[in-house]
Amino acid sequence: MSRKVLFHETGGPEVLKIEDVAVPEPKAGEVRIQVKAIGLNRAESMYRSGAYLIEPKFPAQLGYEAAGIVESVGPDVTDFAPGDAVSVIPAFNLHDYGLYGELVLAPTRAVVKHPASLSWNEAAAVWMAYVTVWGALIDIAQLGKGDVVLVPAASSSVGLAAIQVALSVGAVPVALTRTSAKAEELKKAGAAHVIATEEQDLVAEVQRITDGKGARVVFDPVGGQTFTKLAQATAERGIIFIYGALSPDPTPLPLIEVLGKSLTIRGYVLFEIAPDDAKLAKAKEFVLDGLTSGALRPQIAKLFPFDQIVEAHRYLESNVQIGKVVVTV
Repeated sequence: MSRKVLFHETGGPEVLKIEDVAVPEPKAGEVRIQVKAIGLNRAESMYRSGAYLIEPKFPAQLGYEAAGIVESVGPDVTDFAPGDAVSVIPAFNLHDYGLYGELVLAPTRAVVKHPASLSWNEAAAVWMAYVTVWGALIDIAQLGKGDVVLVPAASSSVGLAAIQVALSVGAVPVALTRTSAKAEELKKAGAAHVIATEEQDLVAEVQRITDGKGARVVFDPVGGQTFTKLAQATAERGIIFIYGALSPDPTPLPLIEVLGKSLTIRGYVLFEIAPDDAKLAKAKEFVLDGLTSGALRPQIAKLFPFDQIVEAHRYLESNVQIGKVVVTV
């Protein structure tokens, strides 16, 4: 028996329970991992609360990211062996696998041998953020030298990853944050400019930064009423990615800006990339190269022990963090 986090109803963090479960032997195409660290994601809190893209099946498991040691492998597995240090990419359905546990199963196509330079905590904080960013900014938008990219919710793990990825290809990341409280940290994280959207005129600041041209790419997980201002700040023929729905408010369609500037508004989720073996391979290569060179490095906001999974989820939803919330096992 091994301890795993389950929930039997949707709701707040308090619905999460640590229970003793039997973890099966790995089947073909699977490995069993002794978990050392778990990376928490907004998608998981949305799944837990019943606000995610898929509905939970009870008793429900959750957890997209973890790092640890391969304990055993399925009968056909040759790429991994017991003792390998690995981390896991969110390339599976939560109905099938969940990584909030001490001993977990994972499909081999979602498992990676990460650089030895990463700690367990850092390795658990890599894949959701960097693969999400790679798919939108590199694969689809072809972000390159001199491109200006707006990054709302820039202090999130995905926002910080977007800043690093943009810098790695010579682009200009502009971090958006509600107040100036996180401005200095965002500058230290590499943001070329920081705009506090509740204290500054977002559109005017972007026009100033871009000499009136606007940003070619916007990478927005929020939506809501600020979406119109983002469209106003976007360059002609620019692209706005909407990859999350963090705002509880309706998101308007800024029709005048869309028509007048021939904008592309692109709904996007990581799971466009995850099922595609060729794209997933390219994403792995890009991220591993960046981790090895040091151009990419996940930032940890706060650590919680496994027994405090409820408190960790509460902190995740507080929006005070800069970087990734990680649970140690």
